[in-house]
Amino acid sequence: MAYLLLIHEPRGQRAERSDEEGRRVYASMLAFAEGLAKRGLLVAAESLRDDQSAVRVSIRAGQPTLIDGPFTETKEMIGGFFLLDVGSRQEAIEIARQCPAAQFATVEVRELAPCHESSAEIPQ
Repeated sequence: MAYLLLIHEPRGQRAERSDEEGRRVYASMLAFAEGLAKRGLLVAAESLRDDQSAVRVSIRAGQPTLIDGPFTETKEMIGGFFLLDVGSRQEAIEIARQCPAAQFATVEVRELAPCHESSAEIPQ
């Protein structure tokens, strides 16, 4: 089963860290990913640049709208992700609990599925 761990970071948190602290946090995340890879659970993992360089795209009534970041209506940004191939939802949750980012951010666990599937079909 494929699960995505989304790292929801408070906006501005990275800028508050010293360079040394930022490198330490990043190294802990790399070590976490390496451990998952060695266990055969990691499909992909990436850190994302902060939302200063992001853009949101939507099309309504045939008209495209682009909104450049940062996005003032949000207090968090997606800072990165881990894409896992695990046996169960519970295993994905346990891995999220072990993620170093859970100490400074929120780790959201989401199962990959076609967008037409309802939440009633989600295994508990």
